[in-house]
Amino acid sequence: MRRSLGKMNSRTRNLGMAQRKLSVAQQVRRYAIGDRVALDHQSQFDGMPHPRYRGKVGTITGERGKSYEIEVMDGRMLKLLIVPGVHLRIVRA
Repeated sequence: MRRSLGKMNSRTRNLGMAQRKLSVAQQVRRYAIGDRVALDHQSQFDGMPHPRYRGKVGTITGERGKSYEIEVMDGRMLKLLIVPGVHLRIVRA
């Protein structure tokens, strides 16, 4: 039987599950609209964006419940991602 080739295929090693544990401060951190953030996968699968967006920098444009709307450039196309705050980190420019 052929192996599944889903979005998490061969990616668990890249995520570094055992190395990064979530702290309470990371889980309750709030961001403001207009902040520049980088997509950073953490050891929580809920709401994790596709691995192709790992390390991409975008701007927060709004909130949806406990998640944030982030505009990210993917090549020449502007994409809107909905990502929980756990998978974000602020970018100092």
